[in-house]
Amino acid sequence: MCSSDKSTYSAGGRLWQLLIKSVTIAIALFSLSPAAFANGWTGFQGPVPEGANVEAVPMTWSPEAGLLWKVEITGYGQSSPVTWGGRAYVTSISGPKKEHCHVTAFDLESGKVLWKHDLEAATQTESSNYISKAAPTPVVDADGVICFFEGGNLVALNHEGQVRWQRNLVEEFGPIESRHGLAASLEQSDNHVFVWVERQADPYVMGVQKATGREDWKVAGLGVTSWASPRLIPVKDHKHLVLSGIGRIAGLDPATGKSLWNFTEIKGNSTPTPVPVGDSRFLIGATAGRGEGDAGKAAESNGLIEIKTTDDGTFKAEFVWKAKRATSSFGSPLAHRGHAYYVNASGVLFCLDLETGEERYSNRLGDSIWATPIAFGDRIGIFGKGGTVSIVSSGETFDKLAENVTWEAQAADPAASRNPGGAPVLYAAVYVNDRLLLRRGDVLYCIASKR
Repeated sequence: MCSSDKSTYSAGGRLWQLLIKSVTIAIALFSLSPAAFANGWTGFQGPVPEGANVEAVPMTWSPEAGLLWKVEITGYGQSSPVTWGGRAYVTSISGPKKEHCHVTAFDLESGKVLWKHDLEAATQTESSNYISKAAPTPVVDADGVICFFEGGNLVALNHEGQVRWQRNLVEEFGPIESRHGLAASLEQSDNHVFVWVERQADPYVMGVQKATGREDWKVAGLGVTSWASPRLIPVKDHKHLVLSGIGRIAGLDPATGKSLWNFTEIKGNSTPTPVPVGDSRFLIGATAGRGEGDAGKAAESNGLIEIKTTDDGTFKAEFVWKAKRATSSFGSPLAHRGHAYYVNASGVLFCLDLETGEERYSNRLGDSIWATPIAFGDRIGIFGKGGTVSIVSSGETFDKLAENVTWEAQAADPAASRNPGGAPVLYAAVYVNDRLLLRRGDVLYCIASKR
């Protein structure tokens, strides 16, 4: 309380102070920890929560040992879990026509299902291994979780699973048809969630109020093939909402949707999401064979891009450096402690100097990735799509510290994998509250950290 408050409440000042102290203690008891409650894994690609014990990262596990718990997920999904207040939230779809959408809350300590919210998909299409399945990752904050399904459902739930608001974007803006489905995860600011629907006809981006579900703006999308997600990139005292799709990267004003800049000196950037690197800079990834030729020059579309302010006050983007050999797979690159890390479609890990782009090493790990690598202090986790997780030391010298198999190898058997036409895939990894969550399409694994 300030001095004026104390004088106003002089007669009952002590009682008032005791009340404030009691409330503070109650809040502290309710919060599992700063990392678990105030700073969870709040959206696509995290981040690793502030205050997390990065030295407690799990180093070794196997299907028989080291798992704190594992639970089956209703249906199938390709999104990342998000976490808040000791809970993990996961989206999935089920049914032969992807007619059922699911949001499930799990207890981080036990894996117990706390609640599950089901809704009918706004669009029903045949479930296929070639079409996305619950690919967009939700966002979460103190008020709850907001989820987007590629069929057109946008729903906000509180932390107890009750609907705050929901929208059917197909009823509002027409059918969503896109090559291989939608994959763009949600992005959020304090007050808005950003929804990117890069469909074949009339693609659009929206800035939606998190409290009410009403959009403050809606503008045209890129009009290109993309399965990347929008990211807010800090630029001086503001942020730009950056979108990436084959042959184009664009920056929008997140307050209005106004176009700020366009960048077209790039190819193959269909899937990796821009990764913020300090003020005005971001890493971008691209790969060969994503619907266009000129594969020999694919590395030139991987590198560090800077957003610059011109003399007339407008913005432009340009490469700071381009990679010489490094390319990406489905996973995005990682920036950590002065280095950039890329994993290509053959499972080769490249480490580059973040300032210059000079290659420090390349080493084959054996599998391509869907999940973006995670940095834990002086360690990097690389999550192979087949469930093999490599832990390497950060820095310019390659040192593999551990290699872990999360599940036993399975043949491409639809009955065994519940992924028609393919073996299980590790889609996402989350590190929170000294636990590593690994999400494959049908199972959520929790790896216990060292105690």
